Amino acid sequence: MTLTATKPTTQVEKLAKLYLEGKPAEISDEAIVQLCDWLMAELQQLPLNLQFSDYMRYADAKEMFDDIERGQLWVAADSYDSILYPNPIYGFIFQGMHDYDHYLSDTDFSLEGEIAAYNFTAKRVPSLEIQKILYSEIVLRSAAYLYLGHAADPKIAFP
Repeated sequence: MTLTATKPTTQVEKLAKLYLEGKPAEISDEAIVQLCDWLMAELQQLPLNLQFSDYMRYADAKEMFDDIERGQLWVAADSYDSILYPNPIYGFIFQGMHDYDHYLSDTDFSLEGEIAAYNFTAKRVPSLEIQKILYSEIVLRSAAYLYLGHAADPKIAFP
C-alpha cells in the first residue's frame, strides 16, 4: 500500500470552490425586489458620502477606515459588477454598505474579516433568501478572490 501526502484544503479553497464550481442560483423576482428595497433603506441610514470611482481602491482596511472617519467612502466601479441587480446603483449601494459594515465591525479584508462582516450584516436582513444572497456575495465571492488572486466572474451560488 502506497500512501501519498495530500495538501490540506484551506477554508479559503473550500469556500472558493463552492463559489467557482457552483451553479448560478435562481433568484426570484420577489427576492430581488426585497433585496433592492432593503439596500435603499440601508443607503438612507449610511452617515457617509459615497464617492464613485473608476480607479480608487483601498490598500487595506485601515486606509478605508481613515476615509470613513472623515465622512467619505470611495466605491470602485469594478466592485459592484453583479449580474443580480436590475440597476448598477444597487451594487454601488451594496458595496458602500458592506464596506461600512467592515468599519462598524472592525474587520479587515481577510476571509475571517469577510465572514465577520457578513455576520454583522446578516442580522439586519429581512429574510433567509437575502442572507443566502449576501453569503454568496460577501463570503464565497471573497474566498474566490483570495483563492484566485483576482475577481471571479460575478454570480450568486447557493452551496
